[in-house]
Amino acid sequence: MNILITGGTGLIGQRLCKALNSAHQLTVLSRSKHKAHSLLGSDITIIEDLASLTNLNQFDAVINLAGEPIAEKRWTEKQKHAICQSRWAITQQLVDLFKVSEQPPKTFISGSAIGIYGRQSAQPITEDFDQYHEEFSHTICQQWEDIANQAQPFSRVCILRTGIVLSNQGGALKKMLPPFKMGVGGRIGSGQQYMSWIHIDDMLNGIIWLLEHEALSGVFNLTAPKPVTNKTFALELAATLNRPAFCPVPDTVLKVLLGEMSDLLLYGQNVLPQKLSQSGYQFKHPDIKEALQDLLHR
Repeated sequence: MNILITGGTGLIGQRLCKALNSAHQLTVLSRSKHKAHSLLGSDITIIEDLASLTNLNQFDAVINLAGEPIAEKRWTEKQKHAICQSRWAITQQLVDLFKVSEQPPKTFISGSAIGIYGRQSAQPITEDFDQYHEEFSHTICQQWEDIANQAQPFSRVCILRTGIVLSNQGGALKKMLPPFKMGVGGRIGSGQQYMSWIHIDDMLNGIIWLLEHEALSGVFNLTAPKPVTNKTFALELAATLNRPAFCPVPDTVLKVLLGEMSDLLLYGQNVLPQKLSQSGYQFKHPDIKEALQDLLHR
């Protein structure tokens, strides 16, 4: 297939490009050709602006992963705007290109996140759950999905509601590791909030599964089938590193340090990948203990 990928130099995008490159022809949107070629290789076509495309006729599929990292900087109004527009604007550009294509790509896989559900209790959440909690993370994802779904008349649309992606090459786990390695890690707040996580391997394999199975469409939770509480995660991470986990981070401290962004850590969702599992996908890393062992000791 000839595939257009946005967000190809990000944590997920880099690994996805490497997984797809041997069997498919890839075109990646990146603001820097030099950076993209250095990260992805010289045999991948790089475009620096979607405005260079008049339509999407040449592509069989589009995978849209672009977006400003949500937890890199404090949520000032300026940063909130950047987080939203980096997702909404590119997705709208892609949808507009679908609309003017005589032979649009058959598949449009577009990112979102479990943040669409907002803060929730321990109640298990599947894709048909619609009792959303209105907050910033919901606003980002709802608009993001609404824009992507405008492509439905022209293409098969799959929405990726992604959980916390665990990787040994960056992302959330990299930020968590330093205090735990020093023996001063622990739960965050009450520790009872659920963490719906996914191993980077299953994230990639899940996207490829949706790419290859043309009968699948709609919303998919990209999370492991066994979410855990933050307390359980902290204990398992500490045990994997052979360290204690007796230094909890009080919610008041986190709120002072991070402001509104602390909501991402203090509240959670117990999300299950019902549709992906029912489609026949077999998770490689369903358990947090094995997943952390694999990432930190393989």
